[in-house]
Amino acid sequence: MAIVKIALTIIGALAALMGLVWIGQGTGLFPYPASSFMINQSPWILRGAILMIVGLAVIWGARRFVK
Repeated sequence: MAIVKIALTIIGALAALMGLVWIGQGTGLFPYPASSFMINQSPWILRGAILMIVGLAVIWGARRFVK
């Protein structure tokens, strides 16, 4: 089960990081690539926050429930 715990932790971390990128692009703080349709678009702030919370929940669940 250690492999499942590691895999879920990695997936959760990637989701949380992706959420942060979406928040950064939605706010305009991370305008890369310059041609991205997500830059300065407020819906991506909420979507990024939701994805980040889900990623953190996956990490928490993996560490708490997977033995």
